[in-house]
Amino acid sequence: MSASSSKEIIINNEHQDIEQDEITIIDYELKQIESEMQNLEDRKKILIQRKEKLRDDALLKKSLSVSKKDWSKEDFTWSKNLKKTLKDVFKIEKLRELQLPTMNAIMSNEDVILIMPTGGGKSLCYQLPAVISKGITIVVSPLLSLMEDQIHGLQKHNVKAGMLSAKCNKENVKIIMNALIDKKSDLKLIYVTPEYMAKSNRFMNKLQKAFEMKRLDRFAIDEVHCCSQWGHDFRPDYKFLGILKSMFPGVPILGLTATAPAKIIVDVQKMLDIQGCLVLRATFNRPNLFYEVRRKPTDKDTCLAMIENLLKNRFKDKSGIIYTTTIKDAEQLTTDLRAVGLKVGCYHAMLEADYRSEVYSKWISGKYQAVVATIAFGLGIDKPDVRYVIHHSISKSMESFYQESGRAGRDGKKSMCIVLYKLQDIFKLSTMVFQDKVGLQNLYKMLAYCLDQTSCRRSLIATHFEESWTRSDCAEMCDHCRKLKDNKQINIAPYCRQLYQIMTKAVQNETRLTVLKLIDAWYGKGASILRVSSVPIPKFTRESGEAIIGHLLVNGYLQEDFHFSAYSTISYIKRGPKAVLALDTTHEIFFNYELH
Repeated sequence: MSASSSKEIIINNEHQDIEQDEITIIDYELKQIESEMQNLEDRKKILIQRKEKLRDDALLKKSLSVSKKDWSKEDFTWSKNLKKTLKDVFKIEKLRELQLPTMNAIMSNEDVILIMPTGGGKSLCYQLPAVISKGITIVVSPLLSLMEDQIHGLQKHNVKAGMLSAKCNKENVKIIMNALIDKKSDLKLIYVTPEYMAKSNRFMNKLQKAFEMKRLDRFAIDEVHCCSQWGHDFRPDYKFLGILKSMFPGVPILGLTATAPAKIIVDVQKMLDIQGCLVLRATFNRPNLFYEVRRKPTDKDTCLAMIENLLKNRFKDKSGIIYTTTIKDAEQLTTDLRAVGLKVGCYHAMLEADYRSEVYSKWISGKYQAVVATIAFGLGIDKPDVRYVIHHSISKSMESFYQESGRAGRDGKKSMCIVLYKLQDIFKLSTMVFQDKVGLQNLYKMLAYCLDQTSCRRSLIATHFEESWTRSDCAEMCDHCRKLKDNKQINIAPYCRQLYQIMTKAVQNETRLTVLKLIDAWYGKGASILRVSSVPIPKFTRESGEAIIGHLLVNGYLQEDFHFSAYSTISYIKRGPKAVLALDTTHEIFFNYELH
């Protein structure tokens, strides 16, 4: 090699070294900038959260100042008429808690959010003011069955009410549209779905004309928690309702819900642009309801026999509702119960309207002892003598459970709320809710409720709804308070580590584990390739093993891993975010549970 070539190589190498040094310096500076940006982003988040909290606190203070006014007085200009109409039209002698303050506030053109348990009488809070007002009340409701039921009830009292939804016939729509702008019309309430409002320009045009004619008295928004993405039942079309305040200034809004923590209420106020409105909240305690959780038998026939025994003995000749998760479950359970001689009806959204009405009528009249239904059934239904609500599978959230079970005992007499629980049902439901913002979080709270072996059921419900109740508030009206158990706290961390060993072997074998495969491998069953010889077979029952897995799932030591197949979504189990803690042999995971 020539001297000049050698010199060129040395120069090139030196250039490369200089370039590499420069790249290293630039990389270092970029990392520094990224670190600073991350710190600024973190600081920004903290400041935004603080700002939001200060705003929320200001809203709550504003609401508190509005609530200091005595809305229970009976010296308003409408008070005598309200009392007379209550007796003459609705045949009711006495108002319930918070009904009068709500009516007085909404008649005073105040915006109001009313949180009142299922069966507390929310609908009367807009129906009675509507009857004594000159114009029209618009009721926004998400469920057709609820609207149909309320209109049926109003017709019995000779109160004119109409309904608008995608399923309404053209003639009916025309009558209601014309009534909106007819000063001589005696139509008092129009029930409408949020979807219809969002999509019907014709309806919104008529509403604007009614507003200009001063015929628009108020908006009542039922299930108002559906406005919030933090709610358990968020409906995108409820977002459209955010325009009501700007389109119809001065027209008061009454939001109604059976369940809503403070965070959701603040969110709803912002969305509807009624910040700082009057918030009235009734207690959630229903003292006449007995709460019970039962282990749901894995075997279908054994489960059927349990329900058959309840309906033929404990609930003989008594009216009730049995809730199922899916339409298929509702139809199958109805068929099975009829096969053993029980008079039950099936109710779900896919049935023809006439058939649903027939089922409903037979249940109301007592020809059917119970209705086997999906959760679309029962909202707002005014049947006071429902003596039991049985959940064939657990609810998707504590809010849903509270609402569904709350359809029992509206007459104030003792009624039963029984949940049939098994772990496999959780994974059936999780694939339905995991795409919701708080779907899994809500479902796991329901799982925790079922796994608890000692706490008062009422105290668990109260904690969720930001109330504080004691065992004396329950008065032995739940399975745990009636039969007190010792608090047996166990450390389940060693079992968690054993489950991790099974999961590690599955990963090595390129196999995903469903909860069924995981439990089988733990108990020395199923595919031998998934079993781990160093993991001892538990000495406790499979039921206890499932409870341990449920507790680990609720507390983040395990987590679900969702995968889409061609026909369904499958839930697999993997290590959770707290796995690092659990792998430390000194870490303890306590569970109040008696292994057997």
